This record gives sequence, structure tokens and C-alpha cells, in this order.
Amino acid sequence: MASGKQTPRQKMINLMYLIFIAMLALNMSKEVLAAFGLMNAKLETSNEKAEANNLAYFEGLETKASEDAIKYGPLFEKAQTVQKLSLEYYEYLEELKKGMLADQEDPNNYVVMDKSDYLDNLFFQGDKLKPEGEKFLSTLQNYREQILAALPENMSEIKGAVQTRFETGDDNGKVTRLRDNIKVDWMNYHFEGYPLVASLTKITQLQADIMSTEQEVLKGLLEGNLTEAVSLKNFATSLHASKSAFYTGEKYDGKIIISKTDRSSKPVKAELKLDGRNLTEGKDYLLEEGGIKMLISAGTAGDHTIAGTMYFMQDGEEVPVEVNNTFATITKPNAAVISADKMNVVYRGVANPMTISIPGIPDNKVNARAAGLSRRSGSNYIMNPGTGRTVTITASGTLPDGQAISTKSEFRIKDIPRPGGTVRGEAGSVKMPRRNLEISTVGAMLEDFDFDLNLAVGGFKFKVPGQPTIVVKGNKLNSQAKSALKRAKRGDAVQIFDINAYITNNRSYKLKKVSPVVVELTN
Repeated sequence: MASGKQTPRQKMINLMYLIFIAMLALNMSKEVLAAFGLMNAKLETSNEKAEANNLAYFEGLETKASEDAIKYGPLFEKAQTVQKLSLEYYEYLEELKKGMLADQEDPNNYVVMDKSDYLDNLFFQGDKLKPEGEKFLSTLQNYREQILAALPENMSEIKGAVQTRFETGDDNGKVTRLRDNIKVDWMNYHFEGYPLVASLTKITQLQADIMSTEQEVLKGLLEGNLTEAVSLKNFATSLHASKSAFYTGEKYDGKIIISKTDRSSKPVKAELKLDGRNLTEGKDYLLEEGGIKMLISAGTAGDHTIAGTMYFMQDGEEVPVEVNNTFATITKPNAAVISADKMNVVYRGVANPMTISIPGIPDNKVNARAAGLSRRSGSNYIMNPGTGRTVTITASGTLPDGQAISTKSEFRIKDIPRPGGTVRGEAGSVKMPRRNLEISTVGAMLEDFDFDLNLAVGGFKFKVPGQPTIVVKGNKLNSQAKSALKRAKRGDAVQIFDINAYITNNRSYKLKKVSPVVVELTN
């Protein structure tokens, strides 16, 4: 079009073609920029969901550690290390993204983010990296190495994934450029000369990699994929016998077994005492597959304690397992035995499990009566007390020798104690980052209560210092509460109070007022 003599009309047509081609290129460029922006938005949404899932895994592992510190305590410590490293690196990248968008009037208008000036000026100076560029690279490398160091050896697959996600080139920090097969610096290859929205998406992808790494590690720890979690030194012991109580003078046929273990494990030796008296192997007990068989007498009426240490071989060394178990011996009865399985009182609003039996009389021939009492099976009963302060249970039956037994026992009736509010499963005064509070669940729990009640939260009030109190429905912060939280400062004590809690399977019961939670913001 540009060769030969051309008329003014042809020149005009050529110019129009050039303008048209430029417009096509411009439109395509905007579409590409918009595509990067949409991908970035999608990744950020995915990161928020992943953060909530990771928090659930973390809380699950924390609960396990509180229930079994020996088995899950070391795992929870590793989880805390991984969470801390991930949170620090994630927040560093988040601050970098804020700086990238600081001059943008609309952070969602991706089509205008076509310049590379911000990161070019921040990271690079000629062929060298500026301090901020070196910090970016070293922060990434430090996160990778610290995570790898925190993981146990048997998590090789996760280690490989971490190495791949956060690779920074070869030993010299170089990568091969595909278009000309030339080695260039990793930082230049990934961040120099790219449109702002493309670099923004890359950094959001790094945050997604952090979330994925944290989730894989927490999930692996929660599922117990560690040799330490099943080590013999973490085993506990318990007693197993043909019946729960023995008459005076009877032979006690109980056996000390290892709970939740391979029953083929046989101790190599044991050092045991019965009520402080040394026991002798062969005479008082036998070592056998799965534990120790006891040969002792049931003794006099009362509680008896078997304590000491049993030893197992592991990796060529003797591993001690503590023994501390009790059993009860009772005299031949002339009265019924009535006891609450959980406590010496019964609670209103709760299905109280009870055991009612008369030793020497079959359970199906024992008759128990009381208001709100119903038999579940055998000697197992359920008591649902009504009004009043006490309830009397009458149990009766006939011994094989023809002696009739009838006994009355009075139980106090109490209300369910006051629940305590929780955030992320923690009660009272809590410290946590702002982001964790934003996605955490508000709950209620009954500390030191003998029943596992499922409590749910239907709403609460949320107060940030200097901001109006916000009424929230449900168990998570709504948009108003999140907006108020964004205006809070580091160190502010955010209050969650007037928590509306209820028992999921008994909403008619009115719980006492729930204690509030105070959250101190750490950032």
C-alpha cells in the first residue's frame, strides 16, 4: 500500500486501514488485560474460601490437641509454625498489591492497568535488582526453605509440591526463555516489563500457592500422616474385665490392654504395683499379646489402683508406657445401686444417661420408676427432669436367694450453666489478626460441663471502639460488621456480646445469658 504513486483518496484509504488495524490491536489488548483482571478476581475469591477452609483444618487440629496433647500436641506445634510462616508471607504480598493499586482510581478497571512502570521502578535498576527486588526474591526463597524445614521427612509429596510452586530458577537464579532459548534472571523473566494487571495476577497466584500449601500440610497433620502420631510412646492403657464390679473374695479376671493400638504388641517387661504393693510376674500377672493379664484377687470392698510402667521394644530401644488404672470391688448387695453416669445431679433440658442395676439381678428384671425416667436398654436409662428441685428414683428387684430389694435415691435437678461465647473456638479474651476475625465463626460452649451439647448461634452484637454497635444475624460477621472492623486499629479490643445461643435439638430450653468475647487485634 505504501509503494508507487498514490492518489489522495488511496492515501486516505491506506490511513484508514492503519487506524482500523491499530483499533483491532487496541481492542485485543484491552480484552487480554480484562482477562488477566478477571483471573485475578477469581483467584482472590478462591483464596478467601481457602483461608476459611484452612482455618477449619487448623481449629480441628487444635481441638484434637486439646483432647489428646500427647498424640496431637507435636502436630499442632508444626501446624502453628506453618500457619505463622504462611500468614507473614501472605500479608507481605498483600501489602505489595496495595502499593501496586494505590494510584488506580478504580481497582477493578483492569483495562487501564497496561503499564509496567510500578514494579520496573520498584524492583529493577538496569541489570541489577533494587533493595525491594532483592527483598521480594529473598522473602519467597525464605518462605520456601522454612516450610520445607518444618515438614517431616514422610511428607515428601508435599515437599515436592512446595519446591515446584515456589521455585526461583536454577542454582544461579536463571531460567530459560522459551522464545530464544536464552537464560535470563528469574526476576526479570517473571516481573520486568509486564502490564500491571499481569504482575498483580502473578502475585495473587503466589498467595493461592500459599493457601494450597497450608491446606495440604494441615490436612496431612489432621489425618495423622506422621510416624510420631502412632508411636508406641503415645499409647494409653485401660482395663478390660468380664464385669464392672466384683464381690468380696472373688478372683479379678481383668486384663490391662493398650487402647487404640495393634493388639499383637507384647510388652517385654512390666513394673506394677497394686495399691502400693509390688506385683510379681507369673504370680500376679502374665505378659501376653496385646498387654498384661492380671491374676490378682479382687480384694476387699473399695477402689483399687494398679500403677507402674510397662515396656515395649521400638527401634531397638525399650519405650516406657505409664500404667495408672483403677477398679472397684463391692460387697454382695442388699440394696439397689443407682448412679448417674455423668455426675451426682441431673440437668434440666438434657437427656441425662443413667445406669440403674442391682448386682446379682439381671437387668431385665430390675424395675426403676421416676418422673421423666425411661429405659433405653438393659441397665441404661434416660432421665429428662421436669420442674422442681429434686427427683426421686425407686429401683426394685429380687435376688436369686429370694430376697426382695427396693431402694429410693434422690437426685438434685440443676439448670444448664451459663455458656461462654467463642471466636474460632476460643473464649474470653482472644488475640488474632483482623483477617482471621473477619472469617471466623462465633459460637458458644459449656466449659467443664459433663455433657456434649450441640450449641448453635443465631445472632450477636458486634462493637468496634469508636463505632456504633452492630446487630448481626447468624454466626459470622455481616458486611456492616466487616466494614466496621476495617476501621479498627491494631490493639483495639473488639467486643462480641449478647450472643443468642441455643441447643440444636432442644430449642425450647432457654439458656442462661452467654458470656461475651473480647478480641484484641494484632494487626
